[in-house]
Amino acid sequence: MTIQWRRAAGIGLVAALTLAACQPATAPGPSPTTGATATTAAARRGAGDDLKILYWQAPTILNPHLSTGTKDFDAARLVLEPLASWGPDGKPLANGLAAEIPTVANGGVKADLTEVTWKLRTGVKWSDGSPFTAEDVAFTFALTKDKAAATSTNAATTGVKSVVAKDANTVVITYDQPTPNSYQWGMAGQSLILQKAQFSAFTGAKLKDAPGNVKPIGTGPYKVVDFKSGDVVTYAMNENYRDPNKPYFKTVTFKGGGDAPSSARAVFQTGDVDYAWNLQVEASVLKPMADTSTKGQMLLAYGSSSERLVINFANPAPSLGDQRSEPTTKHPYFNGPDGKIVRQALAMATDRKTVATQIYGDAGKPGCNIVTGVAEYESKNTTEFCNKFDTAAAAKLLDDNGWKVDSSCNCRAKGGVKLEMTYQTTVNAVRQKTQDINKANWEKAGFKVTLKSVPADVFFTNTSPDGANHFFADVEMFTNNSESTDMTNYLTDYTTAQIAQKSNNWNAGNYGRYSNPDFDATIEQLRKEADPAKRAALFIKANDILILDVVIIPIVSRTQVTSGISKALKNVIPTGWDSEMYQVADWAK
Repeated sequence: MTIQWRRAAGIGLVAALTLAACQPATAPGPSPTTGATATTAAARRGAGDDLKILYWQAPTILNPHLSTGTKDFDAARLVLEPLASWGPDGKPLANGLAAEIPTVANGGVKADLTEVTWKLRTGVKWSDGSPFTAEDVAFTFALTKDKAAATSTNAATTGVKSVVAKDANTVVITYDQPTPNSYQWGMAGQSLILQKAQFSAFTGAKLKDAPGNVKPIGTGPYKVVDFKSGDVVTYAMNENYRDPNKPYFKTVTFKGGGDAPSSARAVFQTGDVDYAWNLQVEASVLKPMADTSTKGQMLLAYGSSSERLVINFANPAPSLGDQRSEPTTKHPYFNGPDGKIVRQALAMATDRKTVATQIYGDAGKPGCNIVTGVAEYESKNTTEFCNKFDTAAAAKLLDDNGWKVDSSCNCRAKGGVKLEMTYQTTVNAVRQKTQDINKANWEKAGFKVTLKSVPADVFFTNTSPDGANHFFADVEMFTNNSESTDMTNYLTDYTTAQIAQKSNNWNAGNYGRYSNPDFDATIEQLRKEADPAKRAALFIKANDILILDVVIIPIVSRTQVTSGISKALKNVIPTGWDSEMYQVADWAK
């Protein structure tokens, strides 16, 4: 897809990047964040022209509660707001609909940790001019918790008993039991607030048909003017936005399509765009482009992002028809008595170091854990397993357990079951090169591998059989992350209750259809354990189950933000714990 903006040429030296001051830390902190432009620019509503944002993965829906992709959450974030955001330090930031962050000290969090009271900003209006109230917050919770609505954000409502509008500007969240993760619901992209008036006629199973899914009314700095799914969103400034000096830009063009290298060229070489997202480009190509640019600079921030392989525990065979990849089916060799052995062999034949150093460079490091970014929660128990790359040892493990070479498939087989697999990911040069490295090594171990590449706007949608959530393949690869340094919600997506399947429109987060009572019980313990040391131990235990049972295979711990930004764009402060658009209202030139 061609980027339809004016092009110009130019090269030069890269500017040094500085991280802006963060909120004081009050809990275990994330890994260091690097790179931001935090120069203050005089803000005046509508003083700027068009803000050009380029996401090479194009948004396909603007209701984040039906989304399965970052591209959709971020495009919606210009319009919809949560109660609060996660700042650069991984701590709550009161830049949303809440007037302040509730704590035990200020009386907002009940001492027994069963209740949280959020005080909302007064005088806030929706972009249509109607008043925003606590009823909108309570409605959004009820909508997303309703299983008939099959929302992708349902996991954040687990263990939440109720969200009640105490009065027009006060919301009370009550948990089923003492919950140390006081901000489980209401924060960031999982809890963007919808207008009750717009969606009240589209609750439950009707939600998928709501007109607001493509043109939501919001309280954010911008409003949708036009949306071409899979292509472009155009926005105008919201005249009813609560800050009279914001937003700075009159309009925003949120363009989708192309690829990561063309996005990098658009910000570093031609200067066509102000912000280019997720520059998942080989380090040998990206670094020289950024280092010699007079037009743009890199924006980097670590969080919990992990490029990982997901194992399918269900059977994706097309012959199963409507039962394909349903949790009632079992994968022919990833399940059963030899399932763990086969999964271990696959992990052993995965070369994380080569992928990280040769392809990702400064934007990634070999990944051993899925719980990463918070030092206290990072397991040391997985290091030996993670670093044991040995295709010969993987082949021997299979051979010793009866998986012998079968000349009919040029792969290993046992009892008529052949180690033939389809390995899918998005169309992207970095991911295709990663696929090539993995395929070569896996085939040395005895797997026969067919590679599949799916356009990102198809892969990250709940409507296509090629979507990551349908998972009609044996192994798939993508990046995911936690929106909070408290990773309870993040890990909930691997529980039995969150298995993606046809009955929930494949919107739940457990794409691999993994089910383990011990893991489920560990997450339940996390929901009620308040002691910091014990919580850290539980995060490590949950991580170790997923890694050592080879439910997922982390390949690279990636920078959460790897974007290019115009040197003229100001007040952009990256966070590794929220949407890259979390403070777009502050951007200026």
